[in-house]
Amino acid sequence: MVISFRLLLLRLAKHLGMRYLQDGLLRVREFTLAEIEHFVDPEDKSHPKFSDVADLKFLMFPREEQLTGKSSTTLRLGDAVANGTINNETLGYFIGRVYLFLTRLGIEKDRLRFRQHLPNEMAHYAADCWDAEIECSYGWIECVGIADRSAYDLKAHTEKSGAALVAAEKFAEPREVEKLLITPSKKDLGLAFKGNQKMVLEALEAMSEAEALEMKSKLESNGEAEFQVCTLNKTVTITNKMVSINKEKKKEHQRVFTPSVIEPSFGIGRIIYCLYEHCFYTRAGKTEDEQLNVFAFPTLVAPIKCTVFPLVKNEQFDTVARDISKELTSSGISHIIDVTGTSIGKRYARTDEIGVPLAVTVDSTTTVTIRERDSKAQVRVKIAEVASIVKRLVEGQSTWGDIQRHYPDAHGSPEEENAPEENA
Repeated sequence: MVISFRLLLLRLAKHLGMRYLQDGLLRVREFTLAEIEHFVDPEDKSHPKFSDVADLKFLMFPREEQLTGKSSTTLRLGDAVANGTINNETLGYFIGRVYLFLTRLGIEKDRLRFRQHLPNEMAHYAADCWDAEIECSYGWIECVGIADRSAYDLKAHTEKSGAALVAAEKFAEPREVEKLLITPSKKDLGLAFKGNQKMVLEALEAMSEAEALEMKSKLESNGEAEFQVCTLNKTVTITNKMVSINKEKKKEHQRVFTPSVIEPSFGIGRIIYCLYEHCFYTRAGKTEDEQLNVFAFPTLVAPIKCTVFPLVKNEQFDTVARDISKELTSSGISHIIDVTGTSIGKRYARTDEIGVPLAVTVDSTTTVTIRERDSKAQVRVKIAEVASIVKRLVEGQSTWGDIQRHYPDAHGSPEEENAPEENA
């Protein structure tokens, strides 16, 4: 029997593409991550700029509310730090900055909350952890994590590398302090651990004061103590002969310590996905059934900041539009110029659809109109001022409200819906 695979394939439905599971674009095998590692003194986690964000109020979901079945509530950031809901000022400062960052991107304030990790979600070394969660069609999605990881990271690096990753605080005057002196016995450690002596010795010297005091207590009561050596990935037994732990008084000119780490971690893909959802809306078109799509990207993040086009097909207007385009390019402003002659209403609609916040329309040789996407309001300005006005809006130096107060409304501008297709 002869089978024609060509004929067999013709009867099959075929396609090639990507397949997504229930979490769509949110749960992927790899993703872009942006992190900040902010080092802080574990004995002083205040922040000099905390007052800049202390008065912010936004949705928080503390651990207690989750455990008692309550919902998130609006709290003042300064109060949350003062009453201990948030562990310290530096962690609170970064939570506030993350809130400002996400809302400036275009995330809706009432669909953004900060949820505190439950005890079973926290790493054993963490002091406090919060997630910035954004509500979208998939529910509340974790997009940013802000964690106080204590001194774990640098201690682990110190143990692995053998290099002391520490900071120092210099004193104005020498201080007499009582120090815990850890003195390993190289001879006894060598006899007991042979080739692993160096790693055990370094781990003993890297102990915190609390760990050393605990070992001292066990050695005095039992004569030996169990000790976890991370570099060996196992627990060893330390005896009295192997290490001496004593307190002594000495003068110090500085305090050496291992810094704690505050780590904000941003999932870029999730933030962008949620931004698309939060910025998308539809509005009525010319007819009752027509719906126009709009992406309300803030000027700060819109990939294209403005469009430039003549009101009608006209050589003089085209020349002015190209001159404005050159000025915008010189100012470093991304834009599109459109001299196709399509109706002004259609050109507005298709730039609204891709999230362009501003439109410059050339309808004379001395002045032009600047239109804002969401309100559809327009102001009339001199051609020479266009680039500077758009630049101020793009850089956040002025708001659209500021521009409306300083420039006249474009009352004489044609209605979008009734603009002609062409005019020779």
